[in-house]
Amino acid sequence: MKREGPSQRQLRVAEEIRHVLASVFARGGFRDPDLAASSITITEVRMSPDLRHATVFFTRLGRPDAAALLPALAHAQAHLRAQVAHAMRLKFAPTLHFEPDTSLDYAAGIDALLRSPDVSRDLG
Repeated sequence: MKREGPSQRQLRVAEEIRHVLASVFARGGFRDPDLAASSITITEVRMSPDLRHATVFFTRLGRPDAAALLPALAHAQAHLRAQVAHAMRLKFAPTLHFEPDTSLDYAAGIDALLRSPDVSRDLG
């Protein structure tokens, strides 16, 4: 029987990486002005089965332009990977891949749709 979804180890490592990165971004101190001036929240981390790749989902609270930070995050990836390696005991420090988290925007769009007069009329 094939397992679906991530293993417990993947989930545990992903959550620990999320905590490490969240504390790094909370401390700040980045040389890149885009990262230094941004309030970045790490919303989720997903690990590959071999734990060598981590997809890091992030958002800029209060701003819809999270994707604008992708070049700065790609540039800071080596530094962030070193921070993760230093804080965790893993055989390999995972390569970090950053993706803007669009789930909050999606949820807001669904909420707006449900509140629209046409949908309210149909539901009521």
